[in-house]
Parts: sequence; C-alpha cells; structure tokens
Amino acid sequence: MFTISGAVARPDILLDLSRLIWRASRGRLPTGIDRVCLAYAEHYAECAQAVVQWKAARRILPPKTSAELFTLLLTETRNLRIELAKLAARHFPYLIQPQSGNGRLYLNIGHSGLDQPALMEWVAKTDVRPIFMIHDLIPITHPEYCRPGSAKKHEKRVDTMLRSGAGIIGNSQATLDEIANYALHRGLPLPPMLNAWLGATPLSASDKKPPEAAKPFFVTLGTIEGRKNHLILLKLWRTLIAKHGPSTPSLVVIGQRGWENDAACALLDSDEALRGHVIELPRCTDTELAHYLRDARALLFPSFAEGYGMPLVEALGVGTPVIASNLAVFHELAGDIPEYLAPDDMMGWQSIIEQYSRPSSAERSAQLSRMTGYAMPTWNQHFAKVDNWLSRL
Repeated sequence: MFTISGAVARPDILLDLSRLIWRASRGRLPTGIDRVCLAYAEHYAECAQAVVQWKAARRILPPKTSAELFTLLLTETRNLRIELAKLAARHFPYLIQPQSGNGRLYLNIGHSGLDQPALMEWVAKTDVRPIFMIHDLIPITHPEYCRPGSAKKHEKRVDTMLRSGAGIIGNSQATLDEIANYALHRGLPLPPMLNAWLGATPLSASDKKPPEAAKPFFVTLGTIEGRKNHLILLKLWRTLIAKHGPSTPSLVVIGQRGWENDAACALLDSDEALRGHVIELPRCTDTELAHYLRDARALLFPSFAEGYGMPLVEALGVGTPVIASNLAVFHELAGDIPEYLAPDDMMGWQSIIEQYSRPSSAERSAQLSRMTGYAMPTWNQHFAKVDNWLSRL
C-alpha cells in the first residue's frame, strides 16, 4: 500500500489530472487552483496512477500511460494540446478498459466533476476512497461575485465532498471553518479534515527592472473580477490623480480579466484620467512579477472574500508590505503584519496609500519591522502534513 520516496512514506494513490488536461487543451494560463494541481502532480508523479474524466468517461490510466501523462503535463511543451491528442491515440485501447481502484485513495484536488452524479457512481463501482481539496465556498457565501448558476453547482460539489469523502484537505482553517458551518446547517456528515496551507515558490528577480517601475508604484495581483474589488482602487486612483497630479504613484494591475467586472473594465478601457498612472498587465512572467512585488510600495489586496491569499504570501515573502481587507484568512496567514481595512472603506484606503507613498513613510517602516522573521509556507511543509495524514487514513 505504501511506497518510499526519499525519507517519506507515501500512499500508493490515484490522482485526478482532469483539470490540468482540460485547461491545457484549451490553452488557458494556469490559475491558482491549476498551480496547486501541478504541485500535487509533481509531488506524486512517481507513486501515483492518473485518473482522467472526459465527458461521460472516467478511467484509471495504466501505469505506463500515467507516467507519460505526468511527464507531459509537467514539461514545458509548446504544442501541449497536440501532444495530449497523440498520447490518447497511442493508448486508446487501454483508455476504454475500466480498472479497479482496489480500495486506494483517490485525490481530487481541482474540484473536477464533483457536481456530476456519475462521479460518485464511478467512485462506488471502482472501489476508491475519495480525498478532496476544498479551495473556498465563495460561490455559496458570495454568489453575487460569481457567474450565474455557480452557487448551485458549488453546493453540489461540497455536498459530494461531505457525503462521500474519506477526507477533506483545506487550504486554510478559515475555509475548513466555512465547510464545517455549511455541513452543520445542511445536516451533512463531516469527514476527517486537514488544514494544510498551500506552498509558495520563492520569486526571484533579475537585475533588469520593467519600464513601468520608473516611479513609486503599488501592485494589485489577481484575476480582474468583482470579488477582487479592483473598482475601489480605480476610483481611488482617480481621486489621488485629481489631488496629487503628476506626483501620484502608479498602480500596476496584474491579472487576466474575469467576470462580474464591467465597471472596472470600463474604467480601465476608457477613463482618460487613469492613463499614465494605471498599468494593466494581463500577462506577467514570474521574473517580472518578482520585480513588481519586490519594488512596490505595497501590495494592495482589497478582496471581499478569499479562500486563501497567495499574493499576500508572495509579497511578504519578498519583503513587500501588504495592505489588505480585514478577512479572517489573511489574519490566519499573516497575523498582525499587514495593514487591515474594510474592503469598502474608501477614505481608509486613500489615507493608508498616501502614507505608504511617502519616501520616508513611518507606517511602511513599521510594517517592515513587523515582517522580520516572516517565512513563507512551503510545499515541503504542505506535503509533509498531507503525507502523514493520508498514511493515517
């Protein structure tokens, strides 16, 4: 049942790679959840068999096919969609043959197929013990920031986790508290749960700075969607520009455009006052991101809701102050280091940004002092907890 990799005993598991295949086949850039799925694929590649869901089919791939798929997904490949099609063609006879799970643990990290009743039928028929990761309950707790129908779909996912899971991994205690509260109100069982913070990869910058960093600037990082609250920052920057003119610091907006963001996108596209002061970067390499985070006056994180807070962790990891919404998960991850504000406190955000803009800001210096000794959570720490917990399950 167990294999040894280095000094760590790990269960012989089944890992669902469906989300990674789906995203890659459509040429999508990796999101936060995708990066978590990739971390699990890398960690378990040598001791796991792949599970793939495609439309109505669900299959455990044979070891050889699994190994090829892991290698393909973890390798920088320009024509990944074509390579996936070639792999499927080579192994087609094996892909149509159902296999038994033999009671093994089945890890579904990306919420793949959890809203489909057929998945649970497959779980029972195939003899696997599901372990799920819950990233957040935002479509349920904050449906106004999600696509229509997202709440019902996510309720089905969470119900599946609670009714059939042999265990649930949470990315934060705040997320686990929310799912426990949901289970209580729905009268559903609560499987064993583990809080395991997500690992952050240290960002490294080169000596060459991006041109947008020519004057003092702030950064906000994340998909441009209603929940992330870019709108308050854009409105605030209009106020700052009217007050301070050319001396207004820049705002660098890093992230792809998402949903429920019409008002923010309208300002980005057509507000002449923001031009030259607000820079939108839908694509940004890790090296560029390292520059922006390292050299910014602060990371601005005014979200209405989050299940985790990777930008916060990455900013603190490179020694950059954070100004963030007063959310429980941010307090869990960073304690009293950041400046916390209500996400709709326009005057509060303006005041603290103006304070942090000053070259010799006492407030910014105080946060830098509070940051002394901060260490980012790592994937090694995450998987040490997960492996130990899975072995006990």
